[in-house]
Amino acid sequence: MNVIPGGHDFTVPALPTRVLFGPGRITALGDELATTAPGPALLLCSDSGRELARRLTAELPGTVMGVFDQARMHVPRHTVEAARKAAATVGARVCVAVGGGSAIGLAKALALEAGLPYLAIPTTYSGSEMTPVWGITEGGIKTTGRAEKVRPVTVIYDPDLTYSLPPDVSVTSGLNAVAHAAEALYAPDRSPLTDLMAQEAVQAMTDSLPAVAARPTAIRARSAALYAAWLCGMCLGLTTMSLHHKLCHALGGTLDLPHSATHAVLLPHTLAFNLEGAPEARTLMARALGHDDPPARLWRLNQKLGVPASLRALGADRADLATVVDQALSVPYANPRPVDRDSLDTILTAAFTGDAPRPLPRTT
Repeated sequence: MNVIPGGHDFTVPALPTRVLFGPGRITALGDELATTAPGPALLLCSDSGRELARRLTAELPGTVMGVFDQARMHVPRHTVEAARKAAATVGARVCVAVGGGSAIGLAKALALEAGLPYLAIPTTYSGSEMTPVWGITEGGIKTTGRAEKVRPVTVIYDPDLTYSLPPDVSVTSGLNAVAHAAEALYAPDRSPLTDLMAQEAVQAMTDSLPAVAARPTAIRARSAALYAAWLCGMCLGLTTMSLHHKLCHALGGTLDLPHSATHAVLLPHTLAFNLEGAPEARTLMARALGHDDPPARLWRLNQKLGVPASLRALGADRADLATVVDQALSVPYANPRPVDRDSLDTILTAAFTGDAPRPLPRTT
């Protein structure tokens, strides 16, 4: 039985985003634009979203006035400026982000800096569309922040749109979402609501990903994964990020590593460290995963699903990890355990080599 954490006060803010969920819900896009964000629209996507972008443009003539298909991972500053010019050229008053974190991250940047509201149509499982977290990369540094204005007006979750997602991207984006829920379990601003959502999300995602990878047209598994992504994003949107996200942002912005795969590789190692200082979170993660050693369970799941074995396999250079450590130590952030250079080096070295996660005992 779940109970309110002893001695904890909590606040759960109201969320402004409208959510439409289910197969075929993409057909509601026109009505959503007309009622919640009327005006000329610019559609944002990356290379992989071009086919869907063309389809939506054809279906909504006079509404979608242009397509910007150059969204890139980690939201480079030059991409933001190019998209801003494209929006001005077509007189856009709203954007529609179609795809994964690249498109949605770009929409967040335009909402932040140009005041353009947006609707999100996720086609991956990262859950970033439900968070107020934004990031922009410039000069090899990824700057991140939180702002309510970067939340979408509407999110349309349609599992039919995920069929073309390659199995490896499906898997890593889903594990990226698991990281959101996992860190919510030891966030200083967690609540009974986020605890419940996080457990449900971790269980639903880890149960569904093997079927998604094995049977790309398994609609029940894809619906479950998209449902889990929504909950994972909600968890991150309601709580404070900790060490895991800080390291992933540094690895991505500095080394340009693939975002979701970096989360998947690193998560067992950051959890092995942090859960030693968060016994309640360990209990809840173990319950969600059906295993008394959550980091080991996730590490083995990575192997089963064919996730790259290490940061080195993703293209990282060992010599560059010192820069990542410097960035992780440069700005304070909430974490259940204090971090120092030695502990960060141990975590990153294990992730770089692909070793099994090992807890770092607390020092007295």
